[in-house]
Amino acid sequence: MGIFDTIKRAVIWWDGQTLGTQLFTLRNGVKVGEDDAGNIFYRSKDGKKRWVIYNGEAEASRVGPDWHGWLHHTWDEPPTERPLTHKKWEKPHIANMTGTDLAYAPPGSIRRPEPKARSDYEAWKPE
Repeated sequence: MGIFDTIKRAVIWWDGQTLGTQLFTLRNGVKVGEDDAGNIFYRSKDGKKRWVIYNGEAEASRVGPDWHGWLHHTWDEPPTERPLTHKKWEKPHIANMTGTDLAYAPPGSIRRPEPKARSDYEAWKPE
């Protein structure tokens, strides 16, 4: 790890943990588990605080509903101890795609490869 990487870790929070977060986690954290995306979840030794160290970009929508509920104290047991029961109609969790090429584009959007012509609008033409 070069000097630039060390400086980057000291101040940049959106691409992994900072040096301060790593030190806090080493001193106070107890690893609780890991999700499918490689995010690692911790709690404080007294059990009052819970946090996640993201695997890559720090984007909250990358945390699935199982771990989200635990992080926000909705339930006490993490999914590693008491997995949630999922319904057969539930879709798998996906991260928020807003701002990416995979974001939803409704019919008629100029972001679609072939936008549809609008049929509910007729342009005014002067006589």
